[in-house]
Amino acid sequence: MATDSFFLMLFAATSRLGIVEVGIHFFNQTLSGGAGALRAHVRDTAEAAEDAGCTMFSCMDHYFQMEQFTCAEDPMLEGYTTLGYVAGRTETMTLGLLVTGVSYRYPGLLAKIVTTLDVLSGGRGMLGLGAAWYEREHLGLGVPFYPIAERIERLEETLQICLQMWSGDDGPYEGKHYRLAETLNAPPSIRQPHPPIMIGGGGERKLLRLVAKYADANNLFPTSPEEVRHKLDVLARHCEEVGRDRSEIRNTTIGRVDPDTDVDAFVGEMAQYATLGFEHVQLGLLGSEPAALVERVVSKIVPRLAEL
Repeated sequence: MATDSFFLMLFAATSRLGIVEVGIHFFNQTLSGGAGALRAHVRDTAEAAEDAGCTMFSCMDHYFQMEQFTCAEDPMLEGYTTLGYVAGRTETMTLGLLVTGVSYRYPGLLAKIVTTLDVLSGGRGMLGLGAAWYEREHLGLGVPFYPIAERIERLEETLQICLQMWSGDDGPYEGKHYRLAETLNAPPSIRQPHPPIMIGGGGERKLLRLVAKYADANNLFPTSPEEVRHKLDVLARHCEEVGRDRSEIRNTTIGRVDPDTDVDAFVGEMAQYATLGFEHVQLGLLGSEPAALVERVVSKIVPRLAEL
């Protein structure tokens, strides 16, 4: 396919229908049964999500659990390895990290990893990318932690490198931070011209400019309808400046649900963002039994959001 790959065609179709899709974000891994049960939790949650009509399954790109959530010592599986396992247990959901930290992998290796995920999942891979922020895990595992301005520069070069590797151009790449002698990438991705790109973050001067220039989707925190509307206005201005059709970029957000989530209240909240043009929400699952949470709560949310 050309730029209207399956993922982008799905975006356009849901936009026309007014449907808000739901995905699962497998970020909480402090679950019943300890480490030995994580494999079953991942499997059962992914399969339950697909059965419930979810269209995406994502993991975090962290080596330590976030201290803002619980503590660094809590379980955290490596994201792309986890998605490789999920690819073998599912058939339809898009698979990606929400989002890949730009500093954790060399760009050429990252393009190869996402391509492999796309090939082995039958064309369901996605590149979610962000500037990274968790200094403790960088220092803890010896990964360089660059100043934010440099991370943004590396983010743009990473996007350029991935797109070059997915273009069939196997020539060199010369940037400020990365130099590749040959951007050879075989086999190519199943999804053409490339796996869809989602950029996470709402930085108005730089990150949203990169969304306008390179991304197929954004991912914004649902801080408030007013603030999010402002971010979308900024994005629209960046699109105009770079000559990009704003309608080509899908609006996505993230939320959390637990066993006590009030489905009516949650749907009401998401309805406010749907009116702003949001078409997808990734749901983080709280609690020790994520598959059961999908069956009992998320399965009720999916059809309700589809009615929006």
